[in-house]
Amino acid sequence: MYIGIDHGTTSIRFSNGCEEFKITRMEARDFRWQDLERLGPVRDIEGIALTYSMGDAISRITALEKVKDRGVLSQEGAGKKIGGGTRVFDQIRESALPAVLVPGLHRRSPTDPRFHAYSHQASPEKIGIVWQVFRDLGHDFVVSDVSSNTVTLLVTGGKITGALDACIFAPGLEHGALDVQAIRDIDAGLLSANEAFLRAGVRHTLREEERLRTIALFSAMECASLLILCPSAEVAVAGSLGPLIAGEVGSLLHRKIRVYDEWSASRGLAGIAREVFTGRRDILGIGVYM
Repeated sequence: MYIGIDHGTTSIRFSNGCEEFKITRMEARDFRWQDLERLGPVRDIEGIALTYSMGDAISRITALEKVKDRGVLSQEGAGKKIGGGTRVFDQIRESALPAVLVPGLHRRSPTDPRFHAYSHQASPEKIGIVWQVFRDLGHDFVVSDVSSNTVTLLVTGGKITGALDACIFAPGLEHGALDVQAIRDIDAGLLSANEAFLRAGVRHTLREEERLRTIALFSAMECASLLILCPSAEVAVAGSLGPLIAGEVGSLLHRKIRVYDEWSASRGLAGIAREVFTGRRDILGIGVYM
């Protein structure tokens, strides 16, 4: 049995590719590695692919025992700190079960160097989503993951080319890029940059009847911008809002849209675990360090 663990914005999701469960990040503060029994006997676990925070201190899929500082440069930055993800990471490490940590995409990642204009492109669980989509759509596609925030990635020739992260472009329900008013509020000392990011999503800025339409528009705009690099690529949406906005995104792009749900990351990570622990040493252009 191979397991994928998706450290998401609001929940942590666990999957073996068939069975799955999720817990909130608050609930995860009481997680024990024995809780993996919910997916099957722990003795049957042959490998785990784990994600944690931004994953910006590593650029390869790395055996957990070789990871320093949980694979992050800093605990500070864009996002809410609760402690659940840290608990899950530490429990998996203490279990001595075979596990790898999946990196995020950042300036040391093997993506198109033009995307290195920004320090961070995508968090690690997006690699799981991309793997899941890759198995279905092949070597050229764009996938937009839409939930609390929106992140869109491009794959060309079976390798991850680059991505647009949540704090750069499209808003999600909770988080988004900092606009002029947010910058003014930060300069005035009314809130921190991280607090501004956490309340830049459409739930905080728009009436309810406009929220999904707006998210669909900006998701489609991100897809369209990445399609410049590969016009023939297929398009997919994923995440908890993916099924809700797929029709509108398809209409805006005049394309058929493949739809994935909130479990695509953990399922894809389970698939990555299977590949890595059966000998594969390259995942979507990302190396493996065992």
